[in-house]
Amino acid sequence: MKLSSKARYAIEAMLELAVSARHPVTLASISVHQGISQSYMEQLFMRLRKAGLIQGSRGPGGGYRLGRDAANITVADIVLAVDDHAGPEENAETRRGEGGPAHLLWEDLSRQIFAFLNNITIAQLVANKGNSDGVRHGGHEQRAA
Repeated sequence: MKLSSKARYAIEAMLELAVSARHPVTLASISVHQGISQSYMEQLFMRLRKAGLIQGSRGPGGGYRLGRDAANITVADIVLAVDDHAGPEENAETRRGEGGPAHLLWEDLSRQIFAFLNNITIAQLVANKGNSDGVRHGGHEQRAA
């Protein structure tokens, strides 16, 4: 599992929505904060909305909110929503013998990264926002990917 720039932007956007949970956040605002185009952000939000991770409202005062409680949204949920080739099964072809000797190492690493990201919620990241050194995970402090 790789953490693409697409996934990183989506995670940052979801954090903005979680921090501003009391009111909707506009795409324009998020685009400015992240320094990326609004059309690129629209593509990411279309995928996040399809996955049920966000909801939008139109009109004055409209914008986006989290689609469910931040404690029920993992970093892995976000990555899977925006990346076409994310997840622990991304290399199914190589499991059929097409990979080299290190293949099992990469597959295992991919599964471990996915498990790590699946155990970090948006709520945890927001709670740890003041602690920029890392995320508490399994009793040990580790750097977020």
